[in-house]
Amino acid sequence: MTLAISDRRTVGKTSLDLPIFGFGSAHIGELYAKVAEEESRATLQAAWDAGVRYYDTAAWYGRGLSEHRLGGFLRTLARESFQITTKVGRTLHRPQNPATFDRAPWVGGLNFEVRFDYSYDGIMRSYEQALQRLALDTVDALVIHDLDSAYHAPDDFVARQKDLVATGMKALEELKASGDIKAYGMGINTTEALETVAPQVDLDFALVAMPYTLIDQDSLHGGMADCLKKNTSVIIGAPFASGILATGSKSDSKYGYAAAPEAVQAKVRGIEAVCEAHNVSLQSAALQFPLAHPAVVSIIPGATRPEEINQNVASLQAAIPASFWSDLKSEGLIVADAPTPDQD
Repeated sequence: MTLAISDRRTVGKTSLDLPIFGFGSAHIGELYAKVAEEESRATLQAAWDAGVRYYDTAAWYGRGLSEHRLGGFLRTLARESFQITTKVGRTLHRPQNPATFDRAPWVGGLNFEVRFDYSYDGIMRSYEQALQRLALDTVDALVIHDLDSAYHAPDDFVARQKDLVATGMKALEELKASGDIKAYGMGINTTEALETVAPQVDLDFALVAMPYTLIDQDSLHGGMADCLKKNTSVIIGAPFASGILATGSKSDSKYGYAAAPEAVQAKVRGIEAVCEAHNVSLQSAALQFPLAHPAVVSIIPGATRPEEINQNVASLQAAIPASFWSDLKSEGLIVADAPTPDQD
């Protein structure tokens, strides 16, 4: 399967089609390290120069910093020349004491406190705040963000799901019906959320982070299969599994936005051995693998430096022999019936 970043796939039953390769902007929100303004701008320029025309962001990324940076770049370009998605469910507010405010888990970012709200009013306020930070008058799609148990106390989690079902979806349906957006989806961090939270509402797509990568295909016969059955498209939000599939197995590798545990490190070392035997880069395998799934329409790896953009584009387009994928399966490193690029 030969891939080009300009290849496009249609999102579910909507009028929205997206390039198979986009830019995920969490890292320019200063997730793992501070990013100088000129470095962020140079990275966005490198993405544009490489042909990237799809960008994803969120209020949560750097507590508004990612949207500001991305919008500051895109607002100077013709609106019809790119596509952008952002997220709803959080609103940003001035903290009570800015001098002592803790921005964690962001290393940098901005001094804004987050409030979760998945109700009609909360969704609309999230959307309106996002447009102002982006300095854009439209976005192509909205994503319900982080409605899973890791972000909410048990009672709050139940109440917020009820808010979304009772009134929040009405806001998204209205925005789509009016043409303000072309599609809406849900951001998914866990296999459990993909199987239990996402099915509560009708979605055009799911933005799946950790549940489907070269390391982990536990969702293949559950949530991913359900998406395919319902014609709910999938955008892969963390094709590098938040770090380790880009950096490789080393002591400070990240997995699931934290230090990679030894079991994950060991599995990646096994994949690296097969990569070496076939002269395939780990990054190429990580980017190309999820695009073989028939539900997947796009991948959106992040970057903080221009050279990372250029490397990602090269990795997407690199040739990988069919024998590489069959060896990963024979060694139990990916699920035996997982779709792979050689099956195109």
